[in-house]
Amino acid sequence: MDLSNPALVDLAFLVGEWDVTLSNASFLPEPGQIATGRLLVEPVEDGMLLAMRQTGDPSGPPLASWVIGRDASRPDYRVLYTDNRSVSRVYDMRLTGDQWRIWRDDPEFSQRFEATISVDLHTINGRWHKREPGGKWEHDFDLTYARRS
Repeated sequence: MDLSNPALVDLAFLVGEWDVTLSNASFLPEPGQIATGRLLVEPVEDGMLLAMRQTGDPSGPPLASWVIGRDASRPDYRVLYTDNRSVSRVYDMRLTGDQWRIWRDDPEFSQRFEATISVDLHTINGRWHKREPGGKWEHDFDLTYARRS
């Protein structure tokens, strides 16, 4: 199924399967540890929305799910997120050229993701930052997405 929503056409390159590498994360048990997984990105609701499902094991349940949509009269996408920790969040997202940004400004806990998309659209290198109430932005973890062939 293709994306039939013209407001999402810029995201069509995401559709497919990706290998995910998470690194430089303080929350992993050992310094320098790397975690890997998979990301499946597919159109849902007859191509009107985009769903991203992240798994640690391809045969297992999603560790995190994202549903992306957009109001055609606005430049930013809206992302609904949930994960296996029962976390639910709403993010804003923007794609400009080879730059992909996702952010959440919240007085209790803010986050932002900044990534660069390769020219061939097969690799995405990014990093998440976080900010606690009253604090400064700090590095959270790095992510690399590599398209599966």
